[in-house]
Amino acid sequence: MEVCSYKGLSVVIMLLDEHCPPHAQVDAGTWSARFKFSFWHNGVELWDVLPLSRCPTLAVLEGLRQSLRQPDHLWRARRLWWQCLHTACLDNQWWDAQTNQVAVLRPVGNKTFRIASAHYEPAVNKTLLALAGAYEGVEIEL
Repeated sequence: MEVCSYKGLSVVIMLLDEHCPPHAQVDAGTWSARFKFSFWHNGVELWDVLPLSRCPTLAVLEGLRQSLRQPDHLWRARRLWWQCLHTACLDNQWWDAQTNQVAVLRPVGNKTFRIASAHYEPAVNKTLLALAGAYEGVEIEL
């Protein structure tokens, strides 16, 4: 399903055989690119371009990234991903309550919790985290 477009290129969420991390794709015929997005922050990053020998200009890739990063487009990408896959791809990762972010490496401390489950609510653009061993969950307004 199309999320947005940039200079005639469609940014889409594929509906079959998708996998984590959440991402959108662009297929330009001679090259394709994937952009990662998240259910806990509003950043978007270029994941990969194939084949590298036919990579478009950096300006095109950045334009695609910025287009997907627009709030309405990012909301649509999350909504499509959630409706299709029913996952925010956050389960069993670690939440650092001190920095309010997913920890890349699990720091030793009493403010780091395993994410037991994550639920996205498209109507209000929020992600709800249930944390193992924590008294309260986390509500992330996107």
